[in-house]
Order: sequence, then C-alpha cells, then structure tokens
Amino acid sequence: MKVSSTALAIALLASRNSPVRAFSANAAVLVSRSGAHLPSPSSACTASASATATARAMSTVADATTASNPLLESGDLPKFSSIEPSQLAPAVTSILAKLEADFESMESTMSEAQEVAYDDVLPVVERMQHPLGYAWGIASHLNGVKNGDELRAAYEENQPKIVAANMKFSQSKPLYDALMKVQKGWEDEETKEDDFAMNQRRRAVANSLRSMTLGGVGLVEGSPEQIRFKEIKMRFAELATAFSNNVLDATKAFGLEVTTAKDIEGVPESAKAMWAQAHKQHLIKECKDEDEKKKLQEKDEDATVGPWRITLDGPSYVASMQHLPNRELRKQVYLGYLTRASEFTAAKLEEDGEKEGDEEKKDGPGKNNVPIIQEILKLRKEMSSLLGFNNYAEMSLASKMAPDVASVTNLSNLILEKALPAAEKELAAATALAREVGGDEYAEASLEKLMPWDTSFWVERLKEKTFELKEEELRPYFALDAVLKGMFELIERIFGIEVRAANGKVEVWHPDVQFFELYDKETDSHIASFYLDPYSRPADKRGGAWMADCLGKSEALGIKVPVAYLTCNGSPPVGEKPSLMTFREVETLFHETGHGLQHMLTRATVGDVAGINGVEWDAVELPSQFMENWCYDKPTVYGFAKHYETGEALPEEMFEKLKQQKTFGAGMMACRQLLFGMMDMELHSNYDPNGDETIFDVQRRMVNIYTPYAKPVDEDRFLCGFSHIFAGGYSAGYYSYKWAEVMSADAFGAFEEIGLDNEEGVREVGRKFRDTVLSLGGGVAPMDVFTQFRGREPSPEALLRHNGLA
Repeated sequence: MKVSSTALAIALLASRNSPVRAFSANAAVLVSRSGAHLPSPSSACTASASATATARAMSTVADATTASNPLLESGDLPKFSSIEPSQLAPAVTSILAKLEADFESMESTMSEAQEVAYDDVLPVVERMQHPLGYAWGIASHLNGVKNGDELRAAYEENQPKIVAANMKFSQSKPLYDALMKVQKGWEDEETKEDDFAMNQRRRAVANSLRSMTLGGVGLVEGSPEQIRFKEIKMRFAELATAFSNNVLDATKAFGLEVTTAKDIEGVPESAKAMWAQAHKQHLIKECKDEDEKKKLQEKDEDATVGPWRITLDGPSYVASMQHLPNRELRKQVYLGYLTRASEFTAAKLEEDGEKEGDEEKKDGPGKNNVPIIQEILKLRKEMSSLLGFNNYAEMSLASKMAPDVASVTNLSNLILEKALPAAEKELAAATALAREVGGDEYAEASLEKLMPWDTSFWVERLKEKTFELKEEELRPYFALDAVLKGMFELIERIFGIEVRAANGKVEVWHPDVQFFELYDKETDSHIASFYLDPYSRPADKRGGAWMADCLGKSEALGIKVPVAYLTCNGSPPVGEKPSLMTFREVETLFHETGHGLQHMLTRATVGDVAGINGVEWDAVELPSQFMENWCYDKPTVYGFAKHYETGEALPEEMFEKLKQQKTFGAGMMACRQLLFGMMDMELHSNYDPNGDETIFDVQRRMVNIYTPYAKPVDEDRFLCGFSHIFAGGYSAGYYSYKWAEVMSADAFGAFEEIGLDNEEGVREVGRKFRDTVLSLGGGVAPMDVFTQFRGREPSPEALLRHNGLA
C-alpha cells in the first residue's frame, strides 16, 4: 500500500510507505468510519447488508419500478453479475425518498420526547440508513475496481444527493439533542470496565456527537455560515472524485514502447514478460479491425525480443525504476509518474477526452490537479474556521489519538534523529557503487549526484551486491496460491481461525476475484467472509491496495457474519505462469489481511464501533502493520515459500538473506514516510493557501528537513497524485502510519519476548491479540485496547529496533 527503499515510497500505491495505500486507492473506497452512521460519499459500504430474513424485510426498498434493481436488495451479498451503472440513479432516488420521509418522522418524534433511550436513536438510524449505505457502498467499490465511463458518470451524478443526505443527519439538531439526552441519562450510571456491551454504546454515542459537531450541527439553521458549510461539503465531494479520476486517467494514458533489446538488458524475465503482454494488450485494445484483433489475440508474445510497453501501474513502474539500465528511459517513466494529473498531462487528457466525445463540464474541475489541490486546501481552511478551529489540522486531530500537531512533530523528529544519518549513509553507498561500476555517465565529472530516477536502480544493485540475492530469484517461491495457503495457516496457528476457499458461492465483479470464509476452530462456526481481488488491472482498476467493508457486524441489522473486500494490485499471471509475487507484494497482502481481520473478527455488535468503525484513524494501521512482521517469521515463510514448479522449499541461505534485507534502506524509507506525514500536516496547519507560497514551495521546504539528500526536480508534481490526503481519508492524518507503527512494532514485541519458537506461547499471545486488538473494534479507546494487550502504553523502542535504527 508496499524497488528500493527510496522509490517504493512513491511507486506503489499499495505500500505502507506510499502516499496511496491501505484504505485509499480511490476517492470512494475507504474504510467505513461513520460518526453517526452517516454513509460517507467516499466510503465503501458504510452500513452493512444483513444476511437474515429479518434484515431482508427491514432493509429492502422496492416498488413497482425498482423491484428488480439489485442495488435495492440490501438483505444479501451484492449480485455483481446483474448490477449495471444505469441502476444507480433509480436506486438512489427510491432510497432517498423513503429515507427523507422516515427521518423527518423520527426527528418529529425525538423533538417531542422528554426522555430518549439509546435503542430509540442509533439503532433506528442504523436501520434507516442501511439501504443507502448498501447501494452507495457497492457503487463506490465498483468505481474503484471496475471503473468505466458509464459508472463514473452515474457516480458523479448521484454523489451530490448522497452528500446532501449525509448533511441532513450530521446537522440534525433533533438527533443531536436526542443523543445528548441519552448521554446525560447515563451520567449517574456506573459502567464496569469489563461491561463491553455498555461501553460500546457509550463510545458510539460519544463518537456520533463529536462527528456531528465536526459536521456543523452547531451552526445556526439557515445562517450564512451553515449555507456556506454545506456548499463546501458538496464541493469537496466533487473535487475529491475529480482528483482521483484524474490520477487514474493519467496513469492509464501513459505508455512507453521499447523496441531495442539492449535497453532492457538485465531486466528480470518476469518484468519483460509483463511488458510484452502489456504491449500485446495495447495493440488489441487499439485495433479496430475484428479479424486483425483476433489474430493478435491468438499470437503469442515473445518477451525475449519484444516489443515491450512500460506503464505506470504499480508492478510495471516499480520494475522499471529498479531494473531498467537505460537512464533516459527511467527518466521518462519517472517523470511520467511524478507529473500525473498535473499541468504537464492535463492538456493532452482533455484533448483526448474531447476526441472521444467525453466533454467535461465546462465549469468542472478539469484534468489538472494543481488548482484542485489549491481549492481543496482553501476550502478546508475555511471550513475549519467556520467550526472555530485555527486550521484544518486541529479539526482533523479532534477525532484522533494525537492531541495536537506538536505531538505529531515530536514523534516525527524523534524518528528522524535516528533515520536521517542512516539515510545519508545508504545513499552514499549506492552512489559509490554507481561511480565504481556504472561507467562514464555516473562519473562525478558527468553527474554531480544521483538523480531521482537513478536512486532506486542503484539501491537495488547495492542490495543485490550486499546480499548476493536478486528479487527475481525469490519470485518463484512466492506464487499467490501458496502464499495464501501459508498466510491462512498462520491465521489458524495464532488466532484459531480456519480460512476456507468458497469460490463459486457468490457473484464477483471480475473472474480474478476469489471468495473465502472464516470459521472459528473451537466451534466450527462461520464467523466472517471476504472477497480478494489480487491483481493489477490498469484499464479499469485504481492503483493501490485497500480493505473496505461489504457487510459490517451489527445487532441492529441482524448481521452476525461480517464481509470484507481486500483489494491489491499485485503482479498478475503471465502466460502459463501463475502470479509470482515480489516479496513486497507478499507484505502488502499480509498488510491488507490485517485490516480485514480487525473488521471480520470483531466482537462489537454496535454498528458504529464494530470492526474498524469508530477506531481513531491514527490507530487503524496497528493490525495491518503488525501482520507484516510475520513475513520474516521462519515457520510462517516456510508455510508458503515453495518453488511453484518443483515444490522445493526456499533455501535456508536465501531466507537468512531475506531477513537481513529487512532493515536494508530503512533510513531512507523512514525519512520518506516522515516527509509524507509532515508535508501533509504542514499543508493543513501552517501553510496559507491564500498567500504567495505555493504547495510545491511547501514540498521543497519539508524536503529540506526530512529528505535533504533527495531534492525534487523542477518537474516534480508528486502532490498531484497524493490521493491519500486529497481524495481519501488521510488529510492531516498521513502521520497515522508512523503513529500506528509504534504500536504495531511494540505489539509484535510481545511475541518476540515470549519467543517466536515457543509455539504454545505464540498461540497464547496470539489469542490475546485476537481478543483485544482484533475483537474490541471501536468499542474501546485504542490506548486502552493496547494496554489490555500489552499491559502498558506503547514505546517507540521496538520500532527503532525493527528498523535497525536503535
């Protein structure tokens, strides 16, 4: 969300060190984090479908004109094979008509009531909003994994209606007053610390009140401030969607054809095959003659002679940065990636759109994300001011663990103190190798310092020289099916959960998608399920890796079996070869599975705090980053690291080198991540979007602090693709990765202390992790959850040790 230490952070949307991972890959697909059960226009399935007959009767909206619309059948898993973009508008219209009438009635009842019980408020709202969350969640999900012109148009047409409905709930004074009455009614009641059912309710109400406060409920009805606040929220939705679409369009539009074998000399065979296949697919797509197209489809591409086509989707971009020997080609690919959705690409995209009859609204945001970013930052500053905050960062942190910007800065600087000297040494070593063996073009007289498109290439060469191990040598041992089997064995070993394949039981949106069911080993009961969409599909799938909820556990809705979407953009099968993963892709799969486990193994039954719902944003990466640690655990790795052709286990010496590589480049990796987090925080705190300083001035200013050894080139428009903070949920929150990594490293330390070879001890600690971190969801404050597991508050020592920076 996770080829070198430097380039990875900007290359893979699926990397924990990338500006685009975990939940974000799309302006629409984010983990559900409702405050008052509000279906966000940028979240997948905020409310969840029920698998029971009771929920079917309760949540299905239908009339004579919509009875056959699968988006209205919210009592079951989505019927993907029969869902069409044209069904979205009728579904939204039908749902909103009923929702508005039901909520007006509820508001009237609440306004007249002297006393209000919890069961009369949040559970009722949850059931009321469920059909909308279900339908819009499916649309959001498909917009990320099966994007197309028709769906995009339907999504953008209906998004303002969703935002408006959202605001009716978040700014409802009767609902807010009712929740205050519920909270006040509990003041004299004592709740035992272990009364999880009651603690869930208390957290859900408190979170809802806070969310509504941040949603403008305190603004006077009909006042200029409230009207302006609503205008800003509506505009946000449009801008975020445009930002995300622009990144996707620019990514798809780029293609670099290579015809000379010398230009890809030394490139791994898997990358050559991927690029040869991409060239063939491009020819097929562009071909207008059906007979010629059929011939192309039947012709086998030859990866050894080409031609090859390099694209900007994750696996292709990473391979080019790590392995292309031709500097000029690397530069073209690098600048293609770093200038996506900027003034460098906008004119061409708009021209192509006009030729295809895709006329963008004349007053629309356009294909250049620079003015979109500027407007987003201005609006965020204005919105936070309307609510009484000094800046947007203060507003964002009001719902997070970190108390203030200074706390985030202090943690970042604590890590920087250790990471920066290491990063500078790492780059110096890579530079020295380039000077030594790279020839005249890398001599100091020709090249003062390595350029950004050189760094990944030479860091990879240094890694190969240091460990005498190439990434390509590992790939045959990491076939996707084997990796899944080994990961599932780990989940069974430490959490007592059996994962069973269930392909064919449900409808899916693409043939690549798999479906799995989770069973508790002690009771053999079916407790959760998930979809897995593992491969990159640059034609219609957004980059990155993320987890989103399809069904969330909820007593109010009768949902006992939560269901998750796990989406990656890994290396697809090529020809007769299965998907052979890079080790980084293996880690990414473990990462997203960690998110999924927190969603699926929750014991919380109050929808607003079940799974990841209600978990403070800077704690939400704990389970995901925790799971990555197991990729270096010998029993886990040898559970899946078998050669896909011979079945032979990964040689012992290769595994030892793999472990040693864990901290290779950790300094540059940490500094890059700190840069992303603090650049985000600076843009949302001290930067004045109405002043003379530009967003790229801010980028350069933060680079001088956090990565002074790697200055950006003039064309660098990295911010134009920073989807996490401009089209996702990480605005003034990207620091969360490092904040949560402190906790995840410390949590894994509990297993290290008991001894990773102590099978009984590992199982015992694993069950405790499941019963706390994975089970309590947002029903307990994250610091309390961590303390229950670890017996104390987190320490950064384990993180520094794991990164080789202690």
